[in-house]
Amino acid sequence: MKTLKNLFLDELADMYDAEKRLVKALPKMAKAATCDDLRAAIRAHLKETEGHVTKLEQVFESFDENAKGKTCEATVGLLKEGDEIAADFKGSPAINAALVSAAQKVEHYEIASYGCLHEWAGLLENEEAVGLLQEILEEEKAANESLTELARSTCNQQALGESDAKEVGDDANEKSVKRSGSRPSVPSRKRAETLRESN
Repeated sequence: MKTLKNLFLDELADMYDAEKRLVKALPKMAKAATCDDLRAAIRAHLKETEGHVTKLEQVFESFDENAKGKTCEATVGLLKEGDEIAADFKGSPAINAALVSAAQKVEHYEIASYGCLHEWAGLLENEEAVGLLQEILEEEKAANESLTELARSTCNQQALGESDAKEVGDDANEKSVKRSGSRPSVPSRKRAETLRESN
């Protein structure tokens, strides 16, 4: 019968594969970015991701297991979607917002996965693994927060572009005109009664 340790090692293999895929994918994402700050953030996280691969190998060792990966279908799908969105928005003012969105989907998946691994390592009473996984988890959370700040301060505004900004302004003006316009006049009840009597 499979136990929590089997589940832990299975998920660990999943994330080991995910991190190795990200080491290959992040340079392409950085190259696609046109925002200098976003490019720098992606490259900085690449260094962390390379460190995550090493730390996961240490977690395997702490359980007397050889490091091995199992195809992480979720990461494969997320990275494929990231490639597609980068191609679709290449040359668009929305490219950086699109890349942040793709990157944060990966971060959220990693945060959920490492959160589980961290808790399970505690239940399995492996303090070395707990410490290593806590370090990875904190770095993933920090990377996600950094992406959120970039999206709000720069990338999302750039994504509006001139045509979108004009459209938003036109919509606001139209609503303002509708609010300030006069309502059609409606006859009072007394006037309506007088009209009926005269007929």
